Amino acid sequence: MADTYDVKVKVISQKGTCGAGHKVGDEWVITGKTPEGICLSAFNALFPATRVLMFGGSFPWSSDSDVASAACPDAANPVVFELKRVR
Repeated sequence: MADTYDVKVKVISQKGTCGAGHKVGDEWVITGKTPEGICLSAFNALFPATRVLMFGGSFPWSSDSDVASAACPDAANPVVFELKRVR
């Protein structure tokens, strides 16, 4: 089986009113289960990039192979998350 990594998720930007109450600085670690307290809509948006990082992949447009970003789907109240592979 391939090596797997945990992924730290951190809110780096939040505008408007987040329905789940997320704010800049909130953090979770994804270890294979949905972390308690994270909005499921946001988690759904983060999931594809999280899986890439968990299994050692990276994104060619990222300057750091251990980091990616993703945003929740609420365009009127955007929350942006940084995803960072934990080695």
